[in-house]
Amino acid sequence: MFTKQKFSILIVFIILLILFPTVCLALDSDGDGMSDEEEMKVYYTDPYNSDIDGDGYDDYREIKNGYSPHQPKLKMWQSDYDQDGLSDKQEILLGTDLGNPDTDGDGYLDGKEIFSGHDPKNPKKGARVKNKIIEIGIKEQILRYKINEVILGEHKVSTGSYKYPTPLDEFLIDGKIKKAYSKKWSLWMPYFLSIKKGWFGIHELPEWRDGRKEGEAHLGQRVSHGCIRLGIGPAKKIYQWADLGTKVIVKKSLK
Repeated sequence: MFTKQKFSILIVFIILLILFPTVCLALDSDGDGMSDEEEMKVYYTDPYNSDIDGDGYDDYREIKNGYSPHQPKLKMWQSDYDQDGLSDKQEILLGTDLGNPDTDGDGYLDGKEIFSGHDPKNPKKGARVKNKIIEIGIKEQILRYKINEVILGEHKVSTGSYKYPTPLDEFLIDGKIKKAYSKKWSLWMPYFLSIKKGWFGIHELPEWRDGRKEGEAHLGQRVSHGCIRLGIGPAKKIYQWADLGTKVIVKKSLK
């Protein structure tokens, strides 16, 4: 983590940066291929130690190959340096502060904000993150949610049967209903995200009028009437994360 020693180094570096900006921007004190500025401000490595985890590989080489310079043998997507719920890889791609668990200083961890759909770089109350995308792969029966091209996670789904296939195309979420009802099929659809004015949507496993709940065993199979079904838990999470206007891409395969 960010020790007193590293803090002192950062202060010295900032002073030098003010006095000699051009020199400091290109300075690489430990010769590992990264500038001191990158080491201190982006990756939180030591500009005077080329191998901070002592695994025999210099920090730049590890980062270039997708490994964490802080913990031996861990990939960047497996490491969470500031313990905020986002991997180091996600932090770099999203532009949040890898060494600060609360980038915008609003009292909420970056990971909690991202996974609830909020913007970890905007301290304004209720600010939502933009450029959300939901992808559904028919072949894999998987829903993937991401910001731009940064994948946040994925969940198993059940899409339309061969008789009632889920249409392939790009859509937008145009409505949110906590518990929608289908007169046509006589069933409830919790956490319903409407697509094409309710023609179909994304929702939790359906509940029939007699109180029966569709089983989790159907997830991963093409058995719905066209909607994309999510399990209990993931459906609520995606419902809370997504906004009106969120792009939904249904494709044959995620590959």
